[in-house]
Amino acid sequence: MEAAMVEMLASEPRERLLAFVEEMVRPLPHVRQRENALVYVRGLVEQGGRKSLQPTLFRLGESPARYESVQQFLADSPWDPTLLVRACAERVAPEIGVLAWIVDDTGIVKDGEHSPGVKRQWSGTLGKIGNCQVTVSVHTVGQRGTLPLGWRLYLPEEWCRDELRRVRAKIPAAVDFETKPALARGLVEQAANWQIPLAPILADQAYGDDTDFRTRLHGLELEYVLSVGVQTSVYPPGTSFAVPERNGTSGRPRTVARADREPESVGALAKRLPARAWKTLPCRTTPAGEDVTSRFAFVRVVAAHPVRRDHRPPREEWLIIEWPAGEKAPSDYWLSNLPASTLRERLARLARLRWTIELDYRQLKGELGLDHYEGRSYLGFHHHCALVTCAHAFLTLERLHPKARRPD
Repeated sequence: MEAAMVEMLASEPRERLLAFVEEMVRPLPHVRQRENALVYVRGLVEQGGRKSLQPTLFRLGESPARYESVQQFLADSPWDPTLLVRACAERVAPEIGVLAWIVDDTGIVKDGEHSPGVKRQWSGTLGKIGNCQVTVSVHTVGQRGTLPLGWRLYLPEEWCRDELRRVRAKIPAAVDFETKPALARGLVEQAANWQIPLAPILADQAYGDDTDFRTRLHGLELEYVLSVGVQTSVYPPGTSFAVPERNGTSGRPRTVARADREPESVGALAKRLPARAWKTLPCRTTPAGEDVTSRFAFVRVVAAHPVRRDHRPPREEWLIIEWPAGEKAPSDYWLSNLPASTLRERLARLARLRWTIELDYRQLKGELGLDHYEGRSYLGFHHHCALVTCAHAFLTLERLHPKARRPD
């Protein structure tokens, strides 16, 4: 192939990248911010190797002055990273056939103790306790791709109390300690107000076991399928609830409903279900188009904690139980507020869809440098995540709409 043809083929994706980023960064208020965002995303997409700032700009052939400008743009410039993430979401999410939103968190291994939020803590990435940051994220998953919808760095309580570390890491005064489910809830609520398709929210047991997380999502009229632990207490089908009469004629009227029986764990309930309750259903489709099946039971229950501890009205929802054939006990449990009329196969597929988040994290880290940010700025970390999201969004569109001519 002639050199001119090779150059043309190489330039077409670059031209589309430049056009996409220029469109996405329009909400940023200053022209220099938009220029630096374009340079940074180019480096994330076009250049191999480690995606930290200095080697990336070196590979792009940028000047020392540009390095200083981009460094300031990342660490100190007061632009809102949500502007960029939202622009990407509203542009790309409608293209991918959204099936669900997935909540999760991922660990970013760090040396030292000065990067914001770093400490020895559990990391699912490591599969053990290690020195790392943890970021909570929400992603939309569709038939034709995935897309991050937001990022929040988890700050342990000792970080929030340490004024000196806060100053050094440039943590805003308004940022206080929040649990991971609380961070996730904020991200979900934020994205739910954008012009993107809503979908059931999926999350693992760390989020599903949080009663307040489930209750708040339901209060926002958002659907969910959330993993819960085997000891989660529920009231089984057939439970009746009534508000007891007050004692005598002068006492305060009672308002809290009481059940006519004690709750039981989802594990105990699963083991007493009759054989007819279990159905073999497709729950996942492989890349080759083959269905993977497993055994499931679906029971309408009322979660006990909101009723007994929070004094909330009883609310019926799905308990989904997976008990693979040949296993001695169920493997997984989920609670879902999807309507009672929901098809069982859809419930099973949603319950098993959460694994796709691992593929997203793999690309975000392995290809786009999510875990390569070396700065020590809280705002800089979120700027980096937003720019990585922009690069990820472009690549999703590239897979969906390939326009470049290819060599014979």
